[in-house]
Amino acid sequence: MRTLLAALAALPLIAAAPADWRPLDPAQTLVIDTTKGRVVVEMRPDFAPLGVERIKLLAREGVYDGLLFHRVIDHFVDQTGNPNNHDGGVSGHPDLAPEFTFRLAPSDLAVARRASDGTSGFIGSSPVEMVAPSELARSKDGKLRAWGAYCPGTAGMGRQEAPGSANSEIFLMRDASRRLDRDYTVWGQVVSGLDVVRAVAVGEPPANPDKMIRVRVASDLPPAERPKLMVMNEKGPAFAALVAKVRKARGADFSVCDVSAPVRAGP
Repeated sequence: MRTLLAALAALPLIAAAPADWRPLDPAQTLVIDTTKGRVVVEMRPDFAPLGVERIKLLAREGVYDGLLFHRVIDHFVDQTGNPNNHDGGVSGHPDLAPEFTFRLAPSDLAVARRASDGTSGFIGSSPVEMVAPSELARSKDGKLRAWGAYCPGTAGMGRQEAPGSANSEIFLMRDASRRLDRDYTVWGQVVSGLDVVRAVAVGEPPANPDKMIRVRVASDLPPAERPKLMVMNEKGPAFAALVAKVRKARGADFSVCDVSAPVRAGP
């Protein structure tokens, strides 16, 4: 028996496959209750630490409560977050430095597509683009430059003409617009409520604008009131199978924006 146990102990350990579903982190989840319904955003402080910190601060100060969606363009964006409900409004806090790109280890990315000029995939529920792995030869920290892809449901920081003018304005993507990549800070991804985002009244400004009734960080809510959602784990086999299915169906036209992380009710 001892010989058998010793032999078993000498076998290499096999890592368990990641679970197919994961809960949202309440500390990194923003709950936006609007006149059209609820939107839940998974925030990414690893992409934009300053932006996420500011959004949490403004939510806790109540700055966002009652603000209008003052500029809404169909198939593009819902803009809100300006205290004067017009473009150019800012909070009482200083403007933020740009956070258009960030650095990732190649292993951090759940790869959806590899090409000679770069790699695309997911970090959590967020679609991401990364420079080609060949750039590692010039990397001093073993990481590569990456940025959030502006796909449906991506959450960004609004700004004025100057790159470092983001302050309080936020926007939610109704559809993909990749021209915004590396030009506006990505701070999260809508995991629930994209239908609500697309139902917000359109106009510049809308004739009868919708508004954010209340905006809260999920961890600030009583546990019973927090969104009970599970997101498909981008590192798990179910998500890999989903990506492979969509990639096969789309063929050469496949884009990271063709996939979104499924969500289901949690316990």
